[in-house]
Amino acid sequence: MKQHKGKRLYITGIPTAGKSYLAQKLAEEVGGIAVSLDDFREALVFDERYKKWVEFYLDQDEELYLKTTSPEQMWANLVAQSEAVWPAFMEQINSYADEESPVIFECVNILPHLAHKDLSFPGVCMIGASYEEILARNIEEPRWGDTKELQEQEAKMTFTIERPYYKSEAEKYGIPVFDNFDEALKTALVLLSK
Repeated sequence: MKQHKGKRLYITGIPTAGKSYLAQKLAEEVGGIAVSLDDFREALVFDERYKKWVEFYLDQDEELYLKTTSPEQMWANLVAQSEAVWPAFMEQINSYADEESPVIFECVNILPHLAHKDLSFPGVCMIGASYEEILARNIEEPRWGDTKELQEQEAKMTFTIERPYYKSEAEKYGIPVFDNFDEALKTALVLLSK
């Protein structure tokens, strides 16, 4: 990885946990730049090397996937997607190496083991406070399903399956884990000040 000139931080964690909001607030506080790698991932659909994994979930029958896929396989699929697009993410992250302002990168695909392996700057992990909170955000900004039943199943998958994996992996690599925005903001500001 290239040496970055300015302060850097990454935010990982489950969907709808407030990663984008935290990145934006941090950028405002420190006069920095918030970079959503989720948005960048979607643009990779035009690159044949990554198209399969960018569209992996959209290519599934969601109802069937949520009802028949084991928790272990769901996590394995997220890991496979994250690892597949990681080279493109590293290119994008390194494109900011000469930026002197603080840069905050956020994305569900910055899995803790990938960050630990390749990123030379700190991060935080957001895991959401409750199923109800995740469901409310899922309904407000649908990610996948367009029916209430599917959104409920998605929220259940996110909170009961993905959340423990993110928490466990983040703790394994010493990445601070938060279900509270205010605490995450405080810690992130400290990390950016070092």
